[in-house]
Amino acid sequence: MSQAIIKTIDLGDGRQITIETGRLARQADGAVVVKMGGTMLLATVVSAKEAKEDVDFMPVSVDYREKFSAAGRFPGGFLKREARPSDDEILIARLVDRALRPLFPADYHAETAVMISLISVDEEVMPDALAGLAASAAIQVSDIPFECPISEVRVARINGEFVLNPSAALLKESDIDIMVGASYENIMMVEGEMDEVTEEDMLAAIKFAHDAIRIHCKAQEELAAEVGKAKREYCHEVNDEVLREKVHADLYEKCYAIATQRIADKQLRMSSFKELVDEYIVAYEEANAENEEIDLGQHIKLIKKYYHDVEKEAMRRMILDEGIRLDGRTTTQIRPIWGETDYLPGSHGSSIFTRGETQSLSSVTLGTKMDEKIIDGVTVQGTEKFLLHYNFPPFCVGEAKTPRGLSRREIGHGNLAYRALKRMIPQDFPYVVRVVSDILESNGSSSMATVCAGTMAMMDAGIQMKRPVSGIAMGLITDKGNTKFAILSDILGDEDHLGDMDFKVTGTEKGITATQMDIKVDGLSYEVMSQALLQAKQGREHIMGKILEVIDTPRSEYKPNVPRVETVIIPKEMIGPIIGPGGKNIQKLQEETKTTIVIEEKDEKGYVEISGLNKDALEAAKERIKKIIALPEKGEVYKGKVKSITTFGAFIEILPGKEGLLHVSEIAWERVQNTEDVLKVGEEVEVKLLDIDRDNKLKLSRKALLPKPEGYVERPERERPPRREGGDRGDRRDNRDRGDRRDNRDRGPRREGGDRRPQRNEE
Repeated sequence: MSQAIIKTIDLGDGRQITIETGRLARQADGAVVVKMGGTMLLATVVSAKEAKEDVDFMPVSVDYREKFSAAGRFPGGFLKREARPSDDEILIARLVDRALRPLFPADYHAETAVMISLISVDEEVMPDALAGLAASAAIQVSDIPFECPISEVRVARINGEFVLNPSAALLKESDIDIMVGASYENIMMVEGEMDEVTEEDMLAAIKFAHDAIRIHCKAQEELAAEVGKAKREYCHEVNDEVLREKVHADLYEKCYAIATQRIADKQLRMSSFKELVDEYIVAYEEANAENEEIDLGQHIKLIKKYYHDVEKEAMRRMILDEGIRLDGRTTTQIRPIWGETDYLPGSHGSSIFTRGETQSLSSVTLGTKMDEKIIDGVTVQGTEKFLLHYNFPPFCVGEAKTPRGLSRREIGHGNLAYRALKRMIPQDFPYVVRVVSDILESNGSSSMATVCAGTMAMMDAGIQMKRPVSGIAMGLITDKGNTKFAILSDILGDEDHLGDMDFKVTGTEKGITATQMDIKVDGLSYEVMSQALLQAKQGREHIMGKILEVIDTPRSEYKPNVPRVETVIIPKEMIGPIIGPGGKNIQKLQEETKTTIVIEEKDEKGYVEISGLNKDALEAAKERIKKIIALPEKGEVYKGKVKSITTFGAFIEILPGKEGLLHVSEIAWERVQNTEDVLKVGEEVEVKLLDIDRDNKLKLSRKALLPKPEGYVERPERERPPRREGGDRGDRRDNRDRGDRRDNRDRGPRREGGDRRPQRNEE
């Protein structure tokens, strides 16, 4: 058996992380098993030896999958096997991808696959916090070129104290939950949610995470040194430095001139830059048509590549030197904003939010408990009452395509907006909420437009949010050596693509609710991040003001088409009577009141959620349920239904499942010879509960509610003979000397067993 190489990371609180290599998946370029407690991840990496033709980018794919066998569970569905990745698996893969991708060499273009598998799970250890460490360690023990090791950790703040990689149970008590990815020197990625915390608190959490990550990076360096595998040599690019310099000399000034025209229209600006390079290529082809010493096709590809670098430099220098951006704004200026609510009459709430050339049309649907999302993952099971879905159709960026399924990007952007808004919904809100954001135009930060549009649509739906939320995307431009930098508020798509940072921040007037940051430059200081957060706060406040101009408070009433939902809390022992035998009672109740009723037992109580299309249906169901759980009270008046009639009276149902006897003498003041002359089966009648006996039998009266006839004289009660001594009641039988007759009667001797029958005369 192969000898494993193991490195141990001590977390300082009795917990340890081990990284093992050399035993599993040895045909991969690199493979490790990362273990913490009972949670184990197998990470592998394989990279092609050569790059495919005409590939000028890094084609890396990160895949994260969770095995149900890791938790000793069967997958759901008919096939009983793992299928497409869940949203959570995709989100974890994206976290790892965003931290790894910038650290592959810029000229390395071989197709590379990173696969991370959860092979064992411990409910006390969340695996997503270990995935980045596992992926980086697999690359470190391989021969694949990579700048430096990274790791990712989760930081939560619980009762004012930062906790590293907490359990899922502890995480529920936190007001900060962030994932941080970093190298030894630099922060690479941050993503998480917060309960309206300050910028200073968020920075403190990032610093706490970075201190732990540095230990992880050292351990990986030591592991790689022990493995001793040299990095491979490669040559994936063919460059022509003379041509590069020529393109720069010929086009930089012209490109800079276009940039300084401050063209706000994205399509017009793009076409202006494209026309410049297209004209240059045509002229270059004409000038070199007879030149057999050069590969003209290869030169044209290189011209396009070098022109991209020229365009990037022109845009960056204009911002750094003049403080002016492509669309003419200053570094702190926000694009024009307009919005509208109640745009879609069929939705329960809707809004349009437009900022510059980015636009979201959002809708809100309010549902009942039956609409909850059921979560059946390897590590998480349960339900979710708040859903947010983000759609990015190709037409929003002018592409002539149709969607082919949901992209990982759509899942990631939707999750960020979901985390930004979810804590602002009151905990006792009775509805299931689904927000859908359709991006109709995109030129930077459509996820933040989703947050703003989602806030407006939720208020339009009548959701009494704790506070409205706004969001902004910040950018960063630095020069070589980071000696000069500019922080950009509300970045364009080009500024995201050509810049050094994409830093999204959402929050209320009270504090930050969610963040996502990707940094593409080394050596970003905490001072720069702090300044970016302060500038982001100012931008969020400006955007919030625009939102409140459109809708400043949630609707006081739901729209007419919203189903009415209310929850009634009942004693646990009353759940059975409401449901009835085989569900008979609850099915009848739903059918007759046209409502949907869901009962859940928790905290030793029954929670009955009633939903109906209108308030009348809801109130009718509530009244019926209150009657079922009500206890009869002596002296109360009830409107009951005649269930059956007998010779001595009628049985009246005064509450569901609770009947009492209305004796014939209590029907009316006058004498009633036949009960059916006064009452009919199914008739409703008001009665008063006179008494409840020891057997819980109910004695009812109708005449007690009727006026006594004038001159009515009650018949005297029949005199009863006095009781005998010892408590026996005297009756007519006492006047008959029947006991003596019984004593004197000759019954013959008893048989064995007490049989008093006389014996036969055997003779």
